[in-house]
Amino acid sequence: MMAKAKKSAVVEKATVIVTQVGSPIGREHDQRETLVGLGLNKIGRTRELEDTPAVRGMIAKVAHLLRVEA
Repeated sequence: MMAKAKKSAVVEKATVIVTQVGSPIGREHDQRETLVGLGLNKIGRTRELEDTPAVRGMIAKVAHLLRVEA
């Protein structure tokens, strides 16, 4: 008997789009590191990130430097 192949359902993961609008100059070192962790390092850079609790925490830490879109 042959096993039936399972059909894999395409599951879209929720994402959040963040754009850096503020400079890290004069900010705490850990805020600068958080921006780098998000893949941002210059004003105007935009990244589409997976919407996870870890990413949400990083966004909350530097929210004053970012514009967030759903």
